[in-house]
Amino acid sequence: MQKERQNTSCYIHIPFCEHICFYCNFNKVFLKGQPVDEYIQGLLKEIQLTLNTHPTDTSETIYIGGGTPTSLSASQLDVLLSGITQLLPVATTKEFTIEANPGDLTQEKLDVIKNYGINRLSMGVQTFNDRLLRKIGRKHTAADVYETLKLIEKNQIDNVSIDLIYALPGQSFEDFRNTLQKAIAFDLPHYAMYSLILENKTMFMNWVRRGRIELPEQEEEAKMFELAIEEMEKAGFSHYEVSNFAKKGWESKHNLVYWNNEHYYGFGAGASGYLGQSRYKNFGPIQHYLQPLRENQLPVIETENLTIQNQMEEELFLGLRKQEGVSLTHFREKFNQELTALYHQVLPGLFAEQLLTCENNHLKLTKKGLFLGNEVFEKFLLT
Repeated sequence: MQKERQNTSCYIHIPFCEHICFYCNFNKVFLKGQPVDEYIQGLLKEIQLTLNTHPTDTSETIYIGGGTPTSLSASQLDVLLSGITQLLPVATTKEFTIEANPGDLTQEKLDVIKNYGINRLSMGVQTFNDRLLRKIGRKHTAADVYETLKLIEKNQIDNVSIDLIYALPGQSFEDFRNTLQKAIAFDLPHYAMYSLILENKTMFMNWVRRGRIELPEQEEEAKMFELAIEEMEKAGFSHYEVSNFAKKGWESKHNLVYWNNEHYYGFGAGASGYLGQSRYKNFGPIQHYLQPLRENQLPVIETENLTIQNQMEEELFLGLRKQEGVSLTHFREKFNQELTALYHQVLPGLFAEQLLTCENNHLKLTKKGLFLGNEVFEKFLLT
């Protein structure tokens, strides 16, 4: 990876949670008893070490995710954000996001957040059904969501996104419709919707294997997704990416960095980044992450140097997630190859099955293709 000054966005991982949800496989640990203060200092050291070899003049987006960043105390948040704003070129940052959990945000934490220029909040709501919230291991209630959003509104933070999960164990179609209606009633600028995915090493996966819980059938899951699309579009939201809906102009700039296959730093335990022609990943366990940093070494566990073929495949996997799809012109300019010629054996079949279409010089998923995205993406793996 050579030194290059370019616009490089930034993902920062805070792995601490006050409670571990049953479905979550993100890199996270229970907050109590963890070396939180040392972790924050290690994270800031990682940023400095990385910038020494990969400097940047601009960082249009910064995203602090987790875990639960707002599980940090107000003073810990202050130390973290003070360090970040001193090290990164935040004067160029147009979207500065932090994830929050309902019930975790206090006025004191919001004062810190606003003081350092964070202008977007992403909140994990998942469902408005308290019974389902308990079932999936969330510690907040629907009432906490209302209280937290009231506090955010009082603090005049307009750019707010909430996450919802559908196809939860024991969730009926009507349950999900009710959650959707309550979510849309807030009239927020952005919503993310994900189906529950069973991940290894989660309590849910163990319970499903033992027959302790049952998930909705695939057909029911597809109906929920279809309902989400219908209701969100009816309410004036653009379905700009497979799992995301936004009012015009309020799309997540940071997530578009991923889907546009652009560069970003990944800082923190278990974080991944993409610099130059390489994707890299950090150590996940906190002590494994901190050990190299104590010796002024980067905590990278693996690096993958991407071939041009890898890069083209990723351009398609990621770009096809967007409603606008992949620009044939941009693909040609980036890779000096014609997408349609490169995939001439694959495209006719996908067009014939009405999974893909080409409009305004963009290759994009059809509505049918949205529901079968993974099958479409697999076709673009060149052998």
